[in-house]
This record gives sequence, structure tokens and C-alpha cells, in this order.
Amino acid sequence: MARRRVAYKKRRQNRLGMILVSVVVLMLCLVLTVSMLSLNKKRNSYIERQESLQQQIDAENRRADDLVEYEKYTKTAAYVEEVAKDKLGLVYDDEIVFQADEK
Repeated sequence: MARRRVAYKKRRQNRLGMILVSVVVLMLCLVLTVSMLSLNKKRNSYIERQESLQQQIDAENRRADDLVEYEKYTKTAAYVEEVAKDKLGLVYDDEIVFQADEK
């Protein structure tokens, strides 16, 4: 009979130990799941920010290309002529200028 009590106590302790281990494992799984969800949310926000920054970089690269083209244009005779006509009011000797009457 004493053997049965000892065996019963051991089985009971063994069950309690298994339950405690199971609870600890479940808690670890819960903590890891919450951490994983948080990290996924951060990763998604970083991906969105990266895409936004890439769009800004592309826009600035296009703008830089436009500026290079404009710089080339400003070094041409056509640009000098345009500025002379528009801003300075200069004309060629053989050109006729028509002006509207101001009323």
C-alpha cells in the first residue's frame, strides 16, 4: 500500500510538472507571437517609407536631368536671342515690331 501512495504522489507530481512546463511553453509562444506581429508592423512601415523615399529620389533625379538639359539650352544662341527679345526688347535691324494700342 505504501508503494501505491508513493507511485501516486510521483504521478501527481509528474502531472503537475508537465502542466507547469506546458504553461511556460504556451506563455513563450504567446510572447513570441506578439513580438512577431510588432516586428511585422514595423517592417511594413519601413517598406512604405523606403518606397516613398525611392519615389522622392526618382523625382529629384528627373529634376537634375531637366536642369542639365536647361543648362545646355542656356548655352545656345537661341536662348541668348530669346532673352534679348523678351527681357531687353532688342530686335534685329530688319525686323518690324508691331505694338498694340493701349487704351
